[in-house]
Amino acid sequence: MSNLDWIVMSSFLLFVVVYGVWKTRGKKDINGYILANKSTPWYAITLSIMATQASAITFLSTPGQAYADGMRFVQFYLGLPIAMVIISIVVVPQFHKLKVYTAYEYLETRFDLKNRAFGSVLFLLHRALACGFTIFAPALIISVILGWDIRLTIFMIGGIVIVYTTTGGTDAVHKTHLLQMAIITVGMGAAFIMIFRLLPPDISFLDAAHVAGKMGKLNVINFAFDLKDRYNIWSGLIGGTCLFLSYFGADQSQVQRYLSGRSITQSRIGLLANGVFKIPMQFAILLTGAMIFVFYQFVTPPLSFNPVETAKIKDSAYSQAYQDLETRYEYVHKDKQAQIRDMLAAINSGADSDRDLDRTVQMVSRSQDAESKIKEEAAALLLKADPSADTNDINYIFLSFVTKFLPVGLIGLILAAILSASMSSTAAELNALASVTIIDIYKRIFRKKASDRHYLLASKLATVIWGIYAINFALFANRLGSLIEAVNILGSLFYGTILGIFMVAFLFKRIGGNATLFAALISESVVLSCYIFTDIPYLWYNVIGPVVIVVVAHAMNPLFTAVDKKRI
Repeated sequence: MSNLDWIVMSSFLLFVVVYGVWKTRGKKDINGYILANKSTPWYAITLSIMATQASAITFLSTPGQAYADGMRFVQFYLGLPIAMVIISIVVVPQFHKLKVYTAYEYLETRFDLKNRAFGSVLFLLHRALACGFTIFAPALIISVILGWDIRLTIFMIGGIVIVYTTTGGTDAVHKTHLLQMAIITVGMGAAFIMIFRLLPPDISFLDAAHVAGKMGKLNVINFAFDLKDRYNIWSGLIGGTCLFLSYFGADQSQVQRYLSGRSITQSRIGLLANGVFKIPMQFAILLTGAMIFVFYQFVTPPLSFNPVETAKIKDSAYSQAYQDLETRYEYVHKDKQAQIRDMLAAINSGADSDRDLDRTVQMVSRSQDAESKIKEEAAALLLKADPSADTNDINYIFLSFVTKFLPVGLIGLILAAILSASMSSTAAELNALASVTIIDIYKRIFRKKASDRHYLLASKLATVIWGIYAINFALFANRLGSLIEAVNILGSLFYGTILGIFMVAFLFKRIGGNATLFAALISESVVLSCYIFTDIPYLWYNVIGPVVIVVVAHAMNPLFTAVDKKRI
């Protein structure tokens, strides 16, 4: 990386820290630290929500997901606008009316302390792991691509976030999110534009779209109902809606963003704006990945985008065998380039339904299959040379393109964008973990009466402790496959149960706390069993969880009510 890239990246990261500390210094009470004195306007809520959700994983892994699997992942977000409307109508007014600091305070108001504690613990369990995820993911990729020590990268990301989040709390999170979303937008937009500048001069945007479409990368919507298919319109609308209802309605990392709103109206507008802008943003990121795929149809890609694994096998006894595969791969790829140009010629001549077009598409498809088989052989060879080798290179595709083909200066800008995305998500998660730890556990159970200053200092200490925990998890985390899928799978293991508890709380007023808690334990057991023992796609866990809770709670409520009456 050039000196200019270092300057661009370092300058922005330093500015974010200084700005966040300076603008939010002097927080003197718990309300200001956790809820920013309820002074946040709707646009800051929207940007903060988007920055919290769009971690570095989004910008590192999503383009690679589109490169390998097409754009069908966008269906994951189809339930988001529906969830935003429901939460704006049902949840926001209730939380504002009760003047809660956390979502789980409502559970005690509606049920009892046991349900509040259970909901809080579920949140702490999965969000603490996810926080380590958001640090580890970019640290791993950046360290591999740039040759940095991964421990240094982890400490850099985690340490920077701990400093300004501990200093300013929620207000610091919001104010730095505005800057971070700005640099993310500029960086990703610049990368997208550069793809087309790097394509051959005779390949237009329309040509690129044709190539991506004919080669199966613009597979945005799939209407077929198939429980074995992770991404289709039904899993997105049904499973996605349930996931986002839980994420935005019961996950403190997002709830805290709109609890700090100036009013119910400002919080609602912030959520609804997120529902409007989020899908186009994800579409654009996936389209970037699809266009990188097109770029690599005219430039021979590596057999593996992971430079560490490539370097290892080239220093092993299997070096010659791997080089032979590279030669075969390059030969097939050159043939495919000629076939793609024949396909574009057939399309541009207006012969979209002619035999010539069908023939060229089939030839391209056969070459693509041949390349896939060579890549499978290469992956097998990597494992033969090192059984612990990471053969899944999806997460390395985007940064590999950035570092090898983009001009000096822009590389630093995009690295700053990726690190900013990691920092924005991590800051929100640490802020929420500290809030739940102090408000729902420490203050409610262990230290009920103390000064406001005491709770403020305890919140800052909790932020530091959770930050250290996340850094340590990141240091010992293993390879995670497709990061964008892995982080959503982790959330789906818990979100269904949490959503079910809140659904009963809001919608079924006759069901008591004991029946709800029992149903929640059963629900979590069922979801974990589905993950371990079945092939059910993870988005459906977000449907299974609340359904089990509602059914079991209804069935068991009469029994628990009878027991309670006997005790009385």
